[in-house]
Order: sequence, then structure tokens, then C-alpha cells
Amino acid sequence: MWGHIMDRILVTGASGFVAKHVIGQLLSLGYKVRGTVRDRAKLHNILAAMDELAPGAEDRLEIVGADLLDDAGWLEAMEDVAAVMHVATVIVGEEPKDPAVVIRPAVEGTERVLRSAHAAGVTRVIMTSSIATVGYGHGHEKGKRTYSELDFTNLSQMRRPWAYCTGKTRAEQAAWAFASGNNMALTTIHPGAILGPATDPQTSISLQMVGGLLDGSTPAMPRIGFAISDVRDVAAMHVAALRNPESAGHRYLCTGPYQSFEDVATILRKAYPDHPITVKTVPDWIMRVLARLGGPVSQIINDIGNEKHYDATKGERLLGRPLHTPEQAILSAAESLIRFDLIKLKKAR
Repeated sequence: MWGHIMDRILVTGASGFVAKHVIGQLLSLGYKVRGTVRDRAKLHNILAAMDELAPGAEDRLEIVGADLLDDAGWLEAMEDVAAVMHVATVIVGEEPKDPAVVIRPAVEGTERVLRSAHAAGVTRVIMTSSIATVGYGHGHEKGKRTYSELDFTNLSQMRRPWAYCTGKTRAEQAAWAFASGNNMALTTIHPGAILGPATDPQTSISLQMVGGLLDGSTPAMPRIGFAISDVRDVAAMHVAALRNPESAGHRYLCTGPYQSFEDVATILRKAYPDHPITVKTVPDWIMRVLARLGGPVSQIINDIGNEKHYDATKGERLLGRPLHTPEQAILSAAESLIRFDLIKLKKAR
């Protein structure tokens, strides 16, 4: 059975925001971890994160090179591995002109990781998916709607294409098909907008939302919202899935209550009254016009005019505790950005 202490667990994309927290929690529990990175120059940031998350456990951490778009190194990475945490993904701040930049690593990378695991005799995989594979293409264009693990994004019915959503959805579809055909025990974890504490200056694109509000570089907010996930919960749910064999074959939402962009700004304004946090919003019609020009707006246009809620009851049951609150996730993200001098303090206008 998988998940025994001192097993070796492979974590892909080891330099990522979520992956560093996954590795830290695994090391703290006594596991051995082999992490994959495309660029070994990021090893310094991983070790800096472990100094905070799992001090003294570096002797049980090994970092190897492997690229999601290249077969080289993957079979070696799978040697003597009890389970795989496939966390690696490509996230960009703007919709790319060539969607394949995001879609290929998601789909081909997932297929490559699973093929390599299967070839090495590894039968247990926990995969980081997303609410992007759950709440889109259902004809939801206005009003509130609640989604659960039973919902699966219908790419053919989306209002506008979105490379990240396409890549994550096709990757998850491929993963379930491969697992079904190869007797592989798969679990998928589905976070929303991932915030929470950073462990080193290399943070995620999600934290830029908080940073843009704090430093005043976001002049006005779109009238949208999101399910916020705390990175500590996302990592803990991966580990809980590993340690609970009954989680195999299941999808789990790791999502807090819906928060509008204005809710996030209000929380930050209360905690940081001297920061130039905007109170302005952008009308929906302007967002729709801007979306035609591409850029970051095109990534959120499918959420304009609707309010998506995600039922995390099943995920909390797996975790065995409530999730962190959105406020905890938002404020710990802000504290990290300031701590690592990623926000230049300004006086309110």
C-alpha cells in the first residue's frame, strides 16, 4: 500500500508554489522526496523554502532534472518511487498568442509522467488539477451556481477559449483515461485561486493579484470573484489523499467561499490602510471589449456576469478539518509579499 512513512514520493515541478508546500509537508511527516525541475538553477529557492517548511530534513530531499516536454530523465526519476504527486504545470499571466505554450506541457506532460510511472511499476498518482476542469462550459452566464466534483468542464460549450482551462481539462481527461486503462490509482485535487504564504521570493502568478492591489498597480478591479484556496490546504489535501487509499478514483475540490475582487480589496484595505488599494471597478462591457484584444482580461472573461461557488465538503472530509478562511489566505499572501520585499510601500493617494 502507498503512503508509508519513509516511502519515496516523486513531486513534479518542485520549484512551484504548491509543490514546495507539498514537499515541505511530506518531509515533515518523514517521507523521502524526489523533486523534478526543468531548471536546476531554481534549486536555491527550493532549499530556502525547505529551511522554513521542513528544517533539518534536506537529507531526505533529492532534486533531479526532467522536462514535461522531453522523455529524458523521467524513467530514472521514477526509480524506487512509491507514488507520484504530479503538481507541475505552466501558468502565464496573459493569454498566449500560441495556446500550445500552455496546453502542450499540461497534456503531453501529464501523459509523459503517467507513462513513465506505469513503466516503472508505480501505480499511485495524486494530480493537481483545478476548478478550471469543473466549472466551465455549462451555460452559466449570469447569476449564482454551485459546482461539485460531479461537474466536468465542457470545452466545446465555453463562451471564449482559455488556454489554461483547455490544457488542464484535457490533461485531466487524459489522466483518467490512462488510469482506467492501466490499473492506476489516481486522485485529482482541484484548487481555485491559490493564495497563502510564500516561502521564498519566487512566488506564483496568483499572488500578483494581492500584490497589484497593495502597490496600487491595479487601478480598477473587474467585477468578478473566485474561490480562494490556501496553498497550505492544497498541499495538505495532496498528502491526505496519499495517506488515504480510499481517495483513489476520486476528485476533490479544495476551495473556500466565493470572494469578489472587491472583497479581497476590502480585506487588504482594512489590514493595510496606508497602501493605495483602489476602490474603482471596471464595468462589464469594458471588460468584454478588452477581452477581444487578448491579454489578461481574456483569461477571466468567462467569469464575467456569473458567480461560481464550489462545494468543498468532500475535500474537507478527506482533510479532516475545515479549510483556511479566504481572509487567512489573503493576509498571509500579503505578509509574504511584504516580507520578501516584493511590494514597495507607498502612501495612500
